[in-house]
Amino acid sequence: MIDLPEQAPDAFLADKGYDADAIRADLAERKIKAVIPGRSNRRVKIEYDRALYKQRNRIERMFGHLKINRAIATRYDQLASSFLGMVHLATARYWLKFVHAA
Repeated sequence: MIDLPEQAPDAFLADKGYDADAIRADLAERKIKAVIPGRSNRRVKIEYDRALYKQRNRIERMFGHLKINRAIATRYDQLASSFLGMVHLATARYWLKFVHAA
């Protein structure tokens, strides 16, 4: 999944499940900043950008709102273009709630 982007990202935001030395070494080799909090059982505490890590929460909440739609949560569509279209519809529906509220 990390290798998918055509352009290398500046940072990799992940939760504690990705706190492994092999992943950190791979990211460092590719000059990608690892924004991963260390697990509680690590002997040496690892510093990470807390402000940037807080942005990950926004992304997780957006995925949570999108997964309310059954077609997105179960990956019901066969084609990637159909799935992306459903993501666009769900995002627009979510966005319209805020437009009408304002």
